[in-house]
Amino acid sequence: MNALETAWDRVAALSPNPPAWVVQLAALIAVIIVLEPHLWRIARNVVTIAHEGAHLIVAVLVGRRLKGLRLHSDTSGVAISSGKPTGFGVILMTFAGYVGPSILGLGAAGLLGAQRAVSVLWIGVFVIAVMMVLIRNLYGVFSLAVVGAVLFGLVWWGTKEQQVAAAYFLTLFLLFAGPRPVVELQRQRMRRGGAPDSDADQLARLSPIPAIVWVGLFLLVNVAVLVLGGWWILRPVGG
Repeated sequence: MNALETAWDRVAALSPNPPAWVVQLAALIAVIIVLEPHLWRIARNVVTIAHEGAHLIVAVLVGRRLKGLRLHSDTSGVAISSGKPTGFGVILMTFAGYVGPSILGLGAAGLLGAQRAVSVLWIGVFVIAVMMVLIRNLYGVFSLAVVGAVLFGLVWWGTKEQQVAAAYFLTLFLLFAGPRPVVELQRQRMRRGGAPDSDADQLARLSPIPAIVWVGLFLLVNVAVLVLGGWWILRPVGG
Protein backbone atom coordinates (compact mmCIF):
# COMPACT_ATOMS: atom_id res chain seq x y z
CA MET A 1 0.00 0.00 0.00
CA ASN A 2 2.88 2.35 0.80
CA ALA A 3 4.31 1.78 -2.66
CA LEU A 4 0.95 2.63 -4.25
CA GLU A 5 0.63 5.74 -2.12
CA THR A 6 4.16 6.79 -3.06
CA ALA A 7 3.43 6.27 -6.76
CA TRP A 8 0.17 8.24 -6.51
CA ASP A 9 1.91 11.06 -4.66
CA ARG A 10 4.39 11.27 -7.53
CA VAL A 11 1.63 11.36 -10.15
CA ALA A 12 -0.53 13.93 -8.35
CA ALA A 13 2.24 16.19 -7.08
CA LEU A 14 2.04 19.89 -7.92
CA SER A 15 4.98 21.14 -9.95
CA PRO A 16 6.81 24.42 -9.47
CA ASN A 17 6.44 27.03 -12.17
CA PRO A 18 9.63 27.05 -14.25
CA PRO A 19 11.72 30.17 -14.87
CA ALA A 20 10.85 31.99 -18.10
CA TRP A 21 14.16 31.05 -19.70
CA VAL A 22 13.44 27.32 -19.25
CA VAL A 23 10.16 27.58 -21.17
CA GLN A 24 11.71 29.78 -23.86
CA LEU A 25 14.66 27.41 -24.26
CA ALA A 26 12.32 24.40 -24.46
CA ALA A 27 10.34 26.17 -27.20
CA LEU A 28 13.50 27.04 -29.13
CA ILE A 29 14.84 23.48 -28.97
CA ALA A 30 11.45 22.09 -30.04
CA VAL A 31 11.34 24.41 -33.07
CA ILE A 32 14.91 23.51 -34.06
CA ILE A 33 14.15 19.79 -33.89
CA VAL A 34 11.02 20.19 -36.01
CA LEU A 35 12.82 22.27 -38.66
CA GLU A 36 16.21 20.49 -38.83
CA PRO A 37 15.85 17.50 -41.19
CA HIS A 38 18.23 15.07 -39.44
CA LEU A 39 16.84 15.76 -35.97
CA TRP A 40 13.29 15.62 -37.32
CA ARG A 41 13.91 12.22 -38.89
CA ILE A 42 14.62 10.81 -35.40
CA ALA A 43 12.06 12.84 -33.45
CA ARG A 44 9.30 12.01 -35.92
CA ASN A 45 9.12 8.57 -34.31
CA VAL A 46 7.62 10.27 -31.25
CA VAL A 47 5.03 11.97 -33.47
CA THR A 48 4.18 8.60 -35.04
CA ILE A 49 3.65 7.12 -31.58
CA ALA A 50 1.26 9.98 -30.75
CA HIS A 51 -0.43 9.65 -34.16
CA GLU A 52 -1.10 5.93 -33.78
CA GLY A 53 -1.96 6.35 -30.12
CA ALA A 54 -4.66 8.85 -31.11
CA HIS A 55 -6.13 6.31 -33.57
CA LEU A 56 -6.24 3.72 -30.78
CA ILE A 57 -7.77 6.06 -28.18
CA VAL A 58 -10.57 7.14 -30.50
CA ALA A 59 -11.11 3.55 -31.65
CA VAL A 60 -11.82 2.59 -28.04
CA LEU A 61 -14.08 5.63 -27.53
CA VAL A 62 -16.23 4.73 -30.56
CA GLY A 63 -16.56 1.11 -29.47
CA ARG A 64 -14.07 -0.64 -31.72
CA ARG A 65 -11.94 -3.58 -30.61
CA LEU A 66 -8.17 -3.05 -30.58
CA LYS A 67 -6.21 -5.73 -32.44
CA GLY A 68 -2.63 -4.48 -32.71
CA LEU A 69 -0.13 -1.79 -33.59
CA ARG A 70 2.91 -1.58 -35.84
CA LEU A 71 5.57 1.15 -35.93
CA HIS A 72 8.06 1.17 -38.80
CA SER A 73 11.58 2.52 -39.22
CA ASP A 74 10.40 4.90 -41.97
CA THR A 75 8.30 6.59 -39.22
CA SER A 76 5.04 5.22 -40.60
CA GLY A 77 2.70 3.14 -38.49
CA VAL A 78 -0.52 1.13 -38.50
CA ALA A 79 -3.13 0.94 -35.73
CA ILE A 80 -5.34 -2.12 -36.19
CA SER A 81 -8.88 -2.37 -34.82
CA SER A 82 -12.01 -4.26 -35.72
CA GLY A 83 -15.61 -3.13 -36.04
CA LYS A 84 -17.88 -1.55 -38.62
CA PRO A 85 -15.86 -0.66 -41.76
CA THR A 86 -17.84 2.54 -42.35
CA GLY A 87 -19.72 5.14 -40.35
CA PHE A 88 -19.06 8.21 -38.24
CA GLY A 89 -16.99 6.29 -35.70
CA VAL A 90 -14.54 5.13 -38.37
CA ILE A 91 -14.31 8.67 -39.73
CA LEU A 92 -13.50 10.02 -36.26
CA MET A 93 -10.91 7.32 -35.67
CA THR A 94 -9.22 7.95 -39.03
CA PHE A 95 -9.30 11.73 -38.62
CA ALA A 96 -7.71 11.48 -35.16
CA GLY A 97 -4.27 10.43 -36.39
CA TYR A 98 -2.95 13.62 -37.97
CA VAL A 99 -4.50 15.89 -35.33
CA GLY A 100 -3.66 13.57 -32.44
CA PRO A 101 -0.17 14.89 -31.56
CA SER A 102 -1.45 18.47 -31.51
CA ILE A 103 -4.54 17.61 -29.43
CA LEU A 104 -2.38 15.65 -26.98
CA GLY A 105 -0.07 18.64 -26.81
CA LEU A 106 -3.03 20.91 -26.04
CA GLY A 107 -4.17 18.59 -23.25
CA ALA A 108 -0.64 18.60 -21.86
CA ALA A 109 -0.59 22.41 -22.02
CA GLY A 110 -3.75 22.43 -19.90
CA LEU A 111 -2.06 20.21 -17.31
CA LEU A 112 0.99 22.49 -17.28
CA GLY A 113 -1.32 25.42 -16.58
CA ALA A 114 -2.63 23.50 -13.56
CA GLN A 115 0.96 22.88 -12.39
CA ARG A 116 0.69 19.17 -13.20
CA ALA A 117 3.88 18.84 -15.22
CA VAL A 118 4.75 15.47 -13.68
CA SER A 119 1.30 14.17 -14.64
CA VAL A 120 2.15 14.90 -18.29
CA LEU A 121 5.11 12.54 -18.05
CA TRP A 122 3.18 9.87 -16.14
CA ILE A 123 0.39 9.89 -18.71
CA GLY A 124 3.07 9.36 -21.36
CA VAL A 125 4.42 6.36 -19.42
CA PHE A 126 0.91 4.88 -19.12
CA VAL A 127 0.16 5.33 -22.84
CA ILE A 128 3.48 3.73 -23.81
CA ALA A 129 2.78 0.78 -21.49
CA VAL A 130 -0.63 0.17 -23.09
CA MET A 131 0.85 0.44 -26.58
CA MET A 132 3.56 -2.10 -25.64
CA VAL A 133 0.80 -4.65 -25.05
CA LEU A 134 -0.53 -4.03 -28.56
CA ILE A 135 2.71 -3.74 -30.51
CA ARG A 136 3.27 -6.41 -33.15
CA ASN A 137 6.74 -5.76 -34.62
CA LEU A 138 10.32 -5.56 -33.36
CA TYR A 139 11.05 -1.98 -34.42
CA GLY A 140 7.86 -0.89 -32.69
CA VAL A 141 8.97 -2.58 -29.47
CA PHE A 142 12.34 -0.83 -29.70
CA SER A 143 10.80 2.58 -30.44
CA LEU A 144 8.29 2.36 -27.59
CA ALA A 145 10.89 0.98 -25.17
CA VAL A 146 13.29 3.88 -25.79
CA VAL A 147 10.63 6.57 -25.34
CA GLY A 148 9.09 4.77 -22.36
CA ALA A 149 12.46 4.33 -20.65
CA VAL A 150 13.27 8.04 -21.00
CA LEU A 151 9.88 9.06 -19.59
CA PHE A 152 10.01 6.57 -16.73
CA GLY A 153 13.57 7.57 -15.87
CA LEU A 154 12.46 11.18 -15.61
CA VAL A 155 9.40 10.51 -13.44
CA TRP A 156 11.18 8.10 -11.11
CA TRP A 157 14.68 9.51 -10.78
CA GLY A 158 14.55 13.02 -12.23
CA THR A 159 14.55 16.14 -10.08
CA LYS A 160 11.47 18.35 -10.02
CA GLU A 161 13.27 20.88 -12.20
CA GLN A 162 14.21 18.21 -14.77
CA GLN A 163 10.67 16.83 -14.82
CA VAL A 164 9.13 20.26 -15.36
CA ALA A 165 11.60 21.16 -18.11
CA ALA A 166 10.98 17.81 -19.84
CA ALA A 167 7.19 18.19 -19.62
CA TYR A 168 7.33 21.67 -21.14
CA PHE A 169 9.66 20.48 -23.90
CA LEU A 170 7.49 17.46 -24.75
CA THR A 171 4.34 19.59 -24.80
CA LEU A 172 5.87 22.29 -26.98
CA PHE A 173 7.39 19.69 -29.29
CA LEU A 174 3.99 18.04 -29.88
CA LEU A 175 2.41 21.43 -30.57
CA PHE A 176 5.12 22.62 -32.96
CA ALA A 177 5.46 19.22 -34.65
CA GLY A 178 1.75 18.78 -35.42
CA PRO A 179 1.56 20.71 -38.71
CA ARG A 180 4.70 19.27 -40.34
CA PRO A 181 3.45 15.70 -41.01
CA VAL A 182 0.37 17.20 -42.69
CA VAL A 183 2.60 19.20 -45.06
CA GLU A 184 4.65 16.07 -45.71
CA LEU A 185 1.46 14.12 -46.39
CA GLN A 186 0.33 16.58 -49.06
CA ARG A 187 3.77 16.57 -50.69
CA GLN A 188 3.61 12.78 -50.84
CA ARG A 189 0.12 12.91 -52.31
CA MET A 190 1.34 15.28 -55.06
CA ARG A 191 4.10 12.91 -56.19
CA ARG A 192 3.55 10.32 -58.89
CA GLY A 193 1.55 7.49 -57.39
CA GLY A 194 0.34 9.68 -54.56
CA ALA A 195 -0.57 8.15 -51.19
CA PRO A 196 -3.79 6.20 -51.84
CA ASP A 197 -3.76 4.59 -48.40
CA SER A 198 -3.18 7.80 -46.46
CA ASP A 199 -5.64 8.86 -43.77
CA ALA A 200 -6.89 11.71 -45.98
CA ASP A 201 -7.57 9.37 -48.91
CA GLN A 202 -9.26 6.84 -46.64
CA LEU A 203 -11.47 9.63 -45.30
CA ALA A 204 -12.34 10.62 -48.88
CA ARG A 205 -13.54 7.07 -49.51
CA LEU A 206 -15.53 7.07 -46.26
CA SER A 207 -17.26 10.40 -46.97
CA PRO A 208 -18.26 12.71 -49.84
CA ILE A 209 -15.48 15.14 -48.84
CA PRO A 210 -12.36 15.16 -51.11
CA ALA A 211 -8.99 14.16 -49.67
CA ILE A 212 -7.48 17.63 -50.18
CA VAL A 213 -10.21 19.10 -47.95
CA TRP A 214 -9.35 16.59 -45.23
CA VAL A 215 -5.69 17.59 -45.52
CA GLY A 216 -6.75 21.22 -45.12
CA LEU A 217 -8.80 20.33 -42.04
CA PHE A 218 -5.83 18.49 -40.51
CA LEU A 219 -3.67 21.57 -41.02
CA LEU A 220 -6.32 24.01 -39.80
CA VAL A 221 -6.84 22.10 -36.56
CA ASN A 222 -3.12 21.69 -35.91
CA VAL A 223 -2.28 25.34 -36.54
CA ALA A 224 -5.21 26.51 -34.41
CA VAL A 225 -4.15 24.18 -31.58
CA LEU A 226 -0.54 25.37 -31.90
CA VAL A 227 -1.62 28.99 -31.53
CA LEU A 228 -3.93 28.26 -28.60
CA GLY A 229 -1.59 25.89 -26.79
CA GLY A 230 1.42 28.10 -27.38
CA TRP A 231 -0.52 31.08 -26.01
CA TRP A 232 -1.50 29.11 -22.90
CA ILE A 233 2.13 28.21 -22.23
CA LEU A 234 4.07 31.27 -23.35
CA ARG A 235 1.67 34.03 -22.24
CA PRO A 236 2.49 33.61 -18.53
CA VAL A 237 6.19 33.69 -19.47
CA GLY A 238 5.86 37.00 -21.24
CA GLY A 239 3.42 38.44 -18.70
